[in-house]
Amino acid sequence: MTHNVAVETTPEIPLWNDPALSVTTRVSALIEAMTPEEKIAQLYGVWVGASDEGGDVAPHQHDMEEAVDLDALLPTGLGQLTRPFGTAPVDPALGALSLLRTQARIASANRFGIPAVAHEECLAGFAAWGATAYPVPLSWGATFDPDLVQRMASAIGRDMRSVGVHQGLAPVLDVVRDARWGRVEETIGEDPYLVGTIGSAYVRGLEDAGVVATLKHFAGYSASRAGRNLAPSPMGPRERADVLLPPFEMAIREGGARSVMHAYTDTDGVPAAADEDLLTGLLRDTWGFDGTVVADYFGIAFLKTLHGIAADWAEAAGAALRAGVDVELPTVKTFGAPLVEAVAAGRVPEKVIDRALRRVLTQKALLGLLDPDWNPVPAALDGADLDDPEALRGRIDLDGPHNRELARTVAEEAVVLLSNDGTLPLARPRRIALVGPNADEATAVLGCYSFPQHIGVHHPTTPVGIGLPTLRATLAAEFPDTEFTLAHGTGVDDGDVSGIPEAVRAAGEADVVVAVLGDRAGLFGRGTSGEGCDVESLALPGAQQRLLDALLDTGRPIVTVLLAGRPYALGRSVTESAAIVQSFFPGEEGTAALAGVLSGRTGPSGRLPVSVPRGAGAQPTTYLGARLAHVSEVSSIDPTPAFGFGHGLTYTTFAWSDLAVDARQAPTDGEFALALTVRNTGERHGTEVVQLYLHDPVASVVQPVQRLVGYTRVPLAPGEARRVRVAVPADLASFTGRDGHRVVEPGALELRFAASSTAPPLTATVTLTGPQRRVDHTRRLHAVFEQEPAAGG
Repeated sequence: MTHNVAVETTPEIPLWNDPALSVTTRVSALIEAMTPEEKIAQLYGVWVGASDEGGDVAPHQHDMEEAVDLDALLPTGLGQLTRPFGTAPVDPALGALSLLRTQARIASANRFGIPAVAHEECLAGFAAWGATAYPVPLSWGATFDPDLVQRMASAIGRDMRSVGVHQGLAPVLDVVRDARWGRVEETIGEDPYLVGTIGSAYVRGLEDAGVVATLKHFAGYSASRAGRNLAPSPMGPRERADVLLPPFEMAIREGGARSVMHAYTDTDGVPAAADEDLLTGLLRDTWGFDGTVVADYFGIAFLKTLHGIAADWAEAAGAALRAGVDVELPTVKTFGAPLVEAVAAGRVPEKVIDRALRRVLTQKALLGLLDPDWNPVPAALDGADLDDPEALRGRIDLDGPHNRELARTVAEEAVVLLSNDGTLPLARPRRIALVGPNADEATAVLGCYSFPQHIGVHHPTTPVGIGLPTLRATLAAEFPDTEFTLAHGTGVDDGDVSGIPEAVRAAGEADVVVAVLGDRAGLFGRGTSGEGCDVESLALPGAQQRLLDALLDTGRPIVTVLLAGRPYALGRSVTESAAIVQSFFPGEEGTAALAGVLSGRTGPSGRLPVSVPRGAGAQPTTYLGARLAHVSEVSSIDPTPAFGFGHGLTYTTFAWSDLAVDARQAPTDGEFALALTVRNTGERHGTEVVQLYLHDPVASVVQPVQRLVGYTRVPLAPGEARRVRVAVPADLASFTGRDGHRVVEPGALELRFAASSTAPPLTATVTLTGPQRRVDHTRRLHAVFEQEPAAGG
């Protein structure tokens, strides 16, 4: 006789939740199980703000979007949550609680239990209330120090990940082509190799912390006509290939970036958001990128409203999807009901939905968001009592000592000493006149994507959330025995000259004058630098040049200090200031860094990531110009900069000598080995930045006079010398030829070892031999530097 025995079983785990299976298998099973509405729901975000009481997030309303009903959306799922921390001031712990509760709500509302990807801005630190405000990217470039930038990015990423954020919208890899563009402060500089190496380091740091780095803005945004935001980019294919694309190529190949954001711009009539050759042909098919492409905010709708290549929202959505855009940000618009209806009507094929969905779900799987043990509680709230929100307030510190130390180090390394007649470092002066609109302004160190300037300005009654000492305060602490006189002089851009006589009187009674000038960061015309804050010329804003000239007329030693987001023409100051110190929005520790440089406690080691113009109206120009772009006898405009790319002084002196070349000929697939000695000939410790430029005197297409192909920082004690060796692969001489392919051509080259683009003390003439050679995205990208003690050093 047979007995049936009841056996207790557990429900089978759905294939998409089974971590034992491959990601490809899991994602394919999930796509197969989804309805078209559920698929599309994974392809858009909703702009939200976290609750300062720890409750669910609330949809954010913007003048470019309609109201969003989360209750109606969530049953089909949700792809992303846009800026839960970066929309309004919220205590970080309560913001994390709000986010986790919302993620639990999202997962429980859809039948597959899929949470959203939460993204935030992180252009100058995590853009959240109370988080460290680091220097802006232009300061990262000024450090010429990728390792330091990577450490900073790791700290930013750890803070973001600890509160439940998965994706960061940074770095900006746009190469500066016109310094009048308002977003120069967000860039790393005017040279693609510098942008690529520093940007890739930032990507590595963010990705190592578990945060998806998003490369911006792909591609050509910074090449807009007349430096205007969101204007057409009239560049040719070689400018795009050789100047604007290499940083993205490097950050994908060497940084491991998992997301790319399309640019707003159009190039030769094709908007980036609808450019299949760019977003699929180049990015994916050629470079092998397998991450997600996300829309710049409202960028897909702009295909209809600004570019005029789509008749309705559905057509805009279809154009973006076919081109290779996967996610609509910041909120649901064209990818909502219009796309659902278009798929049902056969206007947009479901296969392009599935293609984008596969990328989105693959990324969610790799983030652990499809795992059966997924938990919405972030690391920073592990073990906390989540039922007592007020007890959580203040629990999470996003601006701890480690962060501030990193911020200080980056700010210090980014200070660029442009000129100095020996006045700096200041020798404990008895009386200092502190003059200018940024001398006593706490926010003068912040860029437009810092939380206080981006969001905090809309909440004036809320404390700023971080310490922001003014330069006046840090100088008073640095020089405790000095008498300070403060004179405003004029505003940043108000044009008011009524305070100039008072400033002149203060200057006349001082031993030295510190004139603190520059920018105020803001957005869309609310500042003199920042997104939408483009300028007609590079004259100092407002009446600042009049103030500076009046101070110079006093005959007192004038130390000009610039807290700015772009380089400015400084008129007489270039030759008449006792010293000029440039700092590009150096963040919350910036004034302490500046005070240290002015006193000599810290030696300056920054180098210019952008040229400082001699004249206010010579734009657009960068050091990368071809021969016809430089000064000539047939034009009355002289674009020669006052201080060139790579320039920066120290408080010591260096001697470069003993250049050696192992062999002056190499095949087009070979490399050159060179060496030189750098010695500190002064009495102070200092850091020299050895820069390597390549000059190609004869090529089949016009080349820039020179371009940076390598660099290394060389710290030296007084009297110390180091032998710097470098291997230079022939691939670094490659460029885009007439047929559109990248080639290495035989012929003579100059390898210039230089302290800046305008000061090459040692040059080696070498020759590439053999046949022309075609290279691609797998080419060698770097000269390899090594350092060792030099004989007698």
